[in-house]
Amino acid sequence: MSDFSEDGTNNALVGKFWHNYVSVLKRFGIPDRSQPWYRKHVQQFIDDHPHIKLREHRPESVTLWLTRLSNNATLPLWQYRQKVDALRLLFRHMLGADWATEFDWTYWSDACQPLDNTHPTVARAYESKSAGAERPGNLLGQRFPADYTRFVAAVRIADLSINTEKSYLGWINRFLRFHNDRGPSACAEPEVASFLEHLAVKRKVTGATQAQALNALVFFFARTLERPLGDIGHFKRPKPHQRVPTVLSRTEVAGILRPLQGQTGLMTRLMYGTGMRVMECARLRVLDLDFDYRKITVHEAKGKKDRVVPMPTSLIEPLKKQIAWVGLKHEGDLQAGFGGVFMPDALARKYPNAARELRWQYLFPASRIGKDPRSGTRRRHHIHPSVIQRAVRDSARKSGITKRVTSHTLRHSFATHLLESGSDIRTVQELLGHSDVTTTMIYTHVLGKGGHGVSSPLDRLDT
Repeated sequence: MSDFSEDGTNNALVGKFWHNYVSVLKRFGIPDRSQPWYRKHVQQFIDDHPHIKLREHRPESVTLWLTRLSNNATLPLWQYRQKVDALRLLFRHMLGADWATEFDWTYWSDACQPLDNTHPTVARAYESKSAGAERPGNLLGQRFPADYTRFVAAVRIADLSINTEKSYLGWINRFLRFHNDRGPSACAEPEVASFLEHLAVKRKVTGATQAQALNALVFFFARTLERPLGDIGHFKRPKPHQRVPTVLSRTEVAGILRPLQGQTGLMTRLMYGTGMRVMECARLRVLDLDFDYRKITVHEAKGKKDRVVPMPTSLIEPLKKQIAWVGLKHEGDLQAGFGGVFMPDALARKYPNAARELRWQYLFPASRIGKDPRSGTRRRHHIHPSVIQRAVRDSARKSGITKRVTSHTLRHSFATHLLESGSDIRTVQELLGHSDVTTTMIYTHVLGKGGHGVSSPLDRLDT
């Protein structure tokens, strides 16, 4: 151990050091079976810095060490996270280093989660019409590959999103299983009606879920089997349940954002300040930011639509620092033999060298170099959206907010607070990317404007 000599003179100090560290591990509930691993990670860090005492370390040395580990493809994900946690407990809770409180441990621990091969960013990039047929649970692809190929082709021609494709395929597989794996050619209106009745009566699913199942089957019969459904009996399309969105007050939003720091804090503030969805924020690239006009371009949002949102003035400097940080990370990736970023096939062919340019890099990159789940290429993807979703949820719980809060609640709050401050509803519609203003009108109900702007008669009683 570099901080102590090995000649026996400081054995007592070494023993005390590890005793104190193990005490910290126990205080934070680290299982006994994991404690030797934590000690091993700290020892590795010490051995890799033989000329620096632990109390002399600064964020830069920890960042460089974690960055170097992130390029190791053989290091399991759980072990990488454990190394981060081992250093967090060491520097923040045992040594009490001043910088360790502000260090973005969450980013290094949570943002290393890789994208899987069904993630919307990469799901279609390399997939042929027959790919995925043998995926577990895909009954249509395994038993009826010709129908599956036609289904995928129909979805792609219609330019439906990957999430819609996955949802439709799921309902088609459930439909086939309900009818004991009967072939699609043997099914017609009576089979569809009985399946929908089963969902409503036995499974007691909501009207929106019934409508989704019906949409999937209508598409499948009309566009894949080319046998449009006729009368399906007494079943009627359920009336959609229009829910009032959860909206946070400004005080509640501040309570959620206040403890979130680093990249996670910047992303959550950007989502509330612009109304972006979590995937839209995660997919931002450096070139999407325009500081001169103070705007951010959101590409291929829901419905394959681009839109422009205003850049919050309070985030201009943090965003510039983020770009500078991304530039340093990208330079290190290039020197390590990586540096290429994922690009959709059309852009990759049109701009073959663009993947290694800084402007195309993700604004919020993952903390680890990861293997592309489709091509196998090792590159740095964007941060996984679940990191932000979990951070918002945990922060809301710790803030004592009893409402059901998700990352999307920040978008609802953005729209409501704009209307509260007098913004025109058409402007809010454009900023949110809604096709129809009636979708945006839901926020006027939240505000209690119009005919709903009344006071309760109870408040006027003289009791």
